[in-house]
Amino acid sequence: MESLESITIDPEILGGTPVFAGTRVPVKTLFDYTEKDYTLAEFIECFPSVTREMACRILDQSESALVSLAS
Repeated sequence: MESLESITIDPEILGGTPVFAGTRVPVKTLFDYTEKDYTLAEFIECFPSVTREMACRILDQSESALVSLAS
């Protein structure tokens, strides 16, 4: 099992799909929801096991990763 602070990748959880740590909610779901113009509040309402802090941390880490690729 691989675990980052915010993401867990475990073959025993959804076949190794990256999920929010401590949940079974795929990280990709956050991006799918925002792509379809759902607000962060609406995402959290649909997935109460994910806190606002967890979602914001994923978004911040994604932004940092993309910015570092461009540098």
